[in-house]
Amino acid sequence: MVQKYQSPVRVYKQPFELVMAAYERRFPTCPLIPMFVGSDVISEHKSEDGATHNIERRCKLDVDAPRLLKRMTGVDYVYFIQKNSLNRRERTLHIESHNETFSNRVVIYELCCYSVHPENEEWTCFEQSASLDIKSFFGFESTVEKIAMKQYASSIKKGKEIIEFYMKELEEEGVTHIPRWAPAPAFPVASSTPARLELPVTPSIAIPVSSTRDANPSGEGTGSSPLGSPAEPLAGTPDDKLDADYIKRYLGDLTPLQESCLIRLRQWLQETHKGKIPKDQHILRFLRARDFNMDKAREILCQSLTWRKLHQVDYLLETWNSPQVLQDHYTGGWHHHDKDGRPLYILRLGQMDTKGLVRALGEESLLRHVLSINEEGLRRCEENTKVFGRPISCWTCLVDLEGLNMRHLWRPGVKALLRIIEVVEANYPETLGRLLILRAPRVFPVLWTLVSPFIDENTRKKFLIYAGNDYQGPGGLVDYIDKEVIPDFLGGECMCEIPEGGLVPKSMYRTAEELENDDIRLWTDTIYQSASVFKGSPHELLIEIIDAASVITWDFDVCKGDVVFNIFHSKRAPQPPKKDTLGAHVITSPGGNNVQLIDKSWTLGQDYSMVESPLTCKEGESVQGSHITRWPGFYILQWKFHSMPACSATNLPRVDDVLATLQVSSHKCKVMYYTEVLGSEDFRNACCDVQSLGSMTSLESSHSGFSQLSAATTASSQSQSSSMISR
Repeated sequence: MVQKYQSPVRVYKQPFELVMAAYERRFPTCPLIPMFVGSDVISEHKSEDGATHNIERRCKLDVDAPRLLKRMTGVDYVYFIQKNSLNRRERTLHIESHNETFSNRVVIYELCCYSVHPENEEWTCFEQSASLDIKSFFGFESTVEKIAMKQYASSIKKGKEIIEFYMKELEEEGVTHIPRWAPAPAFPVASSTPARLELPVTPSIAIPVSSTRDANPSGEGTGSSPLGSPAEPLAGTPDDKLDADYIKRYLGDLTPLQESCLIRLRQWLQETHKGKIPKDQHILRFLRARDFNMDKAREILCQSLTWRKLHQVDYLLETWNSPQVLQDHYTGGWHHHDKDGRPLYILRLGQMDTKGLVRALGEESLLRHVLSINEEGLRRCEENTKVFGRPISCWTCLVDLEGLNMRHLWRPGVKALLRIIEVVEANYPETLGRLLILRAPRVFPVLWTLVSPFIDENTRKKFLIYAGNDYQGPGGLVDYIDKEVIPDFLGGECMCEIPEGGLVPKSMYRTAEELENDDIRLWTDTIYQSASVFKGSPHELLIEIIDAASVITWDFDVCKGDVVFNIFHSKRAPQPPKKDTLGAHVITSPGGNNVQLIDKSWTLGQDYSMVESPLTCKEGESVQGSHITRWPGFYILQWKFHSMPACSATNLPRVDDVLATLQVSSHKCKVMYYTEVLGSEDFRNACCDVQSLGSMTSLESSHSGFSQLSAATTASSQSQSSSMISR
């Protein structure tokens, strides 16, 4: 597997010419980089006016590898070829390097760029990307990969120290400014002086390969973005790039490889996701939840984004009004913050009538309320990040169990709790910084046995459990919460406005039929259906058309994998659908089934015909479109597994290769779809309504469960949808 690295934008708060002068001090050898032994110039070319300088070098490195491995390979030094292209006119330096040693077994490719800051010409930006592809290495592929990644990460981290060292050295020598390059006058100017004073120009640069890997410049720690603005960059803009100072200020201290994972996943979302791009803090939570495994984090993040879009979670804080029974009997609320600046949420679970709340509201309303709490927690984390001047991405939860008894183990209540935990774990990972459980009674181990298997292992490590009054002693509550904000019911002096709870009156209980009629649906009965698509087992949907001029409309999301969407017509009805055994399993969250309608004995062109050209849909895309039927009969919508074409062998990485490495290994896709059949008159009216809103291709039904995020679908998706209109 190809290992990739992408750096954030590192900013020097010094001019380009001064940064280049500092780099010259690192050549031909640098005592701060012991592995760099030396280099030889292979070729060199300077333009007549001195504006450009291209130099190619062969760099010699003493890689820190086990002696046994060096003996087996018969190599003591590793050689790299590096090409530097300096343009003083444009004020840029492009560096390209690749390994010469073992190039038929290992391919290392690196690109670096120094340029002027786009908004401050007195600052210098640096970006770096690299790839490592170990094809074979005498059976030591895994060992070599670990050695290479470890040394590469170490050299990147050390780069800041090296730059600061040479910058300080220049300053001590009195060099604080170097004039920019300027072209010579077109015509000589007569002068009485014997010689014309030449403006000094920046000398040439020759940077060894290990030095370029160390090139990890960083601006002075100001705790702000490069322009001093506390606002985070706008998410979802393709040209938007993360700044190293911004990462440190708002996201925390990340290793170079962790930064690379964040940037690459963010870029992938910008290129493929046809909706609102989540904030950087949210992307980082999913990466942390999967130990920065790109594939796993990408999969659960895409599933969560689809879930948020389906249930309009992004607008929950603006649209959700908790019922009065929740305001009176739900014993939880936000209360100041802990000693680390994390928002503090207090839940008096022992005083809560879980059975009464479930009977009065149902599981859906309880889940909606818990989700609003989590959304509010995300908002408070952002506020506290600005207030305390350091990254705060999670909150602390204090659960008081005084009063917990067997009544709280009511089976439907425990079932509702487990389902809520499942949804929160899947969509709000790494948001719980610490959980303090106080005054745990004897019945608590029973509840813990039921609940703990549904809680992620990393989350369980954050639990601190105190029995009786143990929380009042050393190592207790005062270690995590300031004494001034400890609630009065826990022996503190701070008044807490959390409801005291009590039993919900049975007169407020509602029947199952009444709860079923509610409009709130987060797990079941949504108008969108989910389906699984397997390699060799497409999912097919049958639509019977009576009137020839009817219009079939569709709106679907590709949640996982790539699919090919087809529309077929048949005069005769297929056999009753048979469920594929792979998709027959039942799951509580949107998972999907697999139905095949087209019999294998049918022949295309005889038994059925294709009425639209196939449409390839990438993972993360939202597709809306319509088809005007020409004949009555049976129409079959088909979602088929799309296999990635094999990439040709090459030493250089391609965009397709990058996307291919991000694909989930299993031959399984997931789609979430909604279809509707309109009469021709209704269709024309819908088109008029849509055109009046400025859209020519979207055909969202008034019953659509998608949030307004669908409006953010890019023009490329819209053009694909329009291509499905009947010819």
